[in-house]
Amino acid sequence: MSDLISYQLEDGIATLTLSNGKVNAISPDVIAAFNAALDRAEQDRAIVIVTGQPGILSGGYDLKVMTSGPQNAINLVAAGSTLARRMLAHPYPIIVACPGHAVAKGAFILLSSDYRIGVEGPFNIGLNEVQIGMTMHHVGIELARDRLRKSAFHRSVINGEMFDPAGAVEAGFLDKVVPAEQLLSTAQAVAQQMKKINMTAHKNTKLKVRKALLETLDAAIELDKQHLM
Repeated sequence: MSDLISYQLEDGIATLTLSNGKVNAISPDVIAAFNAALDRAEQDRAIVIVTGQPGILSGGYDLKVMTSGPQNAINLVAAGSTLARRMLAHPYPIIVACPGHAVAKGAFILLSSDYRIGVEGPFNIGLNEVQIGMTMHHVGIELARDRLRKSAFHRSVINGEMFDPAGAVEAGFLDKVVPAEQLLSTAQAVAQQMKKINMTAHKNTKLKVRKALLETLDAAIELDKQHLM
């Protein structure tokens, strides 16, 4: 489907694989490809698995874009936040098979999905914005506040603490950790289990459960367009 995000449909399961350089940087083109892949998955009425390259889901936003000018940074974050909101309201389940590191926007992809599987190993998962001199944006704060456990929220957002995969389960970034060689088979098994869900009930319940969060994110997206940094 795209050099940046491949699309493979098999047995009602759409696997989206991010591939954008060494750290799978999230650029405007990656976000456009991600949205196109979700469009196709919705047309295919498919459960979605999102994954990356061995060792990494994503290291975050493309720093070349983020440092190329304030407006470019604002536009990229707004597009990424809108993608996160879309993922949270997607009518079919979204599973992330995280093959390693998930940092900044990579971690927000985890927080925007319905089920998250990581792999064992010396990997970092979390929100490092304050470590690299970025004030956390409003959407990031609200998404983390909703999806992370209370005990980890301040450690993650304010202190920039990174977690190993086991710690990421405890914090709320991941639901499960498996050996690397079992990652995709485990994600496939979760997807097969989710096929037993009534998808209309899934969609309607998801929108009820996340109604307040989605409304908060809508307001936060607009706020970030005015006061990102």
